[in-house]
Amino acid sequence: MIKIGTRGSKLALWQAEYTQKQLKDLGVDSELVIIKTKGDNIQHLSFDKIEGKGFFTKELEESLLSGEVDMAVHSMKDLPTEQPAGLVLAAVSYRENPADWLIIRQGAEADGKLLRLPEEAIVGTSSARRKAQMLALRPDVQLKDIRGNVPTRLEKLRSGDFDAILLAAAGLQRLDIPLDDFTVVRFNPVEFVPAPAQGVLAFQCREADKETRRILAKLHHPEVAACTNVERKVLQLIGGGCHAPLGAYCKRDNAGNYHAWVAYAKAWDQPLRRAQLSQATHFRLAEQLLEQLS
Repeated sequence: MIKIGTRGSKLALWQAEYTQKQLKDLGVDSELVIIKTKGDNIQHLSFDKIEGKGFFTKELEESLLSGEVDMAVHSMKDLPTEQPAGLVLAAVSYRENPADWLIIRQGAEADGKLLRLPEEAIVGTSSARRKAQMLALRPDVQLKDIRGNVPTRLEKLRSGDFDAILLAAAGLQRLDIPLDDFTVVRFNPVEFVPAPAQGVLAFQCREADKETRRILAKLHHPEVAACTNVERKVLQLIGGGCHAPLGAYCKRDNAGNYHAWVAYAKAWDQPLRRAQLSQATHFRLAEQLLEQLS
């Protein structure tokens, strides 16, 4: 019986239950252990104002190290690039749609305007990365922090607190949330660049737990890992943590070539810089992207 550590939000539970099904297909029984994280408990601050790194993952990692759980399921984009001593990333999942979507409240659309947003529209996001890229496209918008799980954020939009909000397509699609009463602008991830590893789940366990590592290795998607490794290497080299104003996206084409895009600002209200590179291998791809930015 494998004990799976997870956060308690609807999306986190979807991710953990998906993992349970994957394990069941391998003939492995499991149970969920819900753990509250710092990011869950502090709902009044934007991400860049919460001290420390890994505030959606630290408590899960502590539960792993103490033996309370045998593995943890993370949104990979929330996971710091450095693993705590004694823990390993044993596997990564398939990748859901990595894009960001702009969800516009009914009645707030402005046809003929860029992104269909009215002048000085109030746009909700607590992500420094999304703020920086939104301002690069529409410098007139008013950015307003928003916290809470996906359904809570959509309810705040419906109630008129915002004209639009920015959300990850992966969460919306995994939860199968109907968006019929909104206007949806679906960004291309090469233009509005997502967070490193957005749309991917990471399965973490104790380094010494050979049996769990052996089981999780069967869930691993190496082709996804090859691309997310590039994206997370960019994040590691910049050194800003998971909530830096950084977008990094890498994909591999049918011929095996790697294509990568980076959008970075020193702060969310600073000018956005971009880099793009294609090559036959991922060797030094992240380093060369950073050289383009400097």
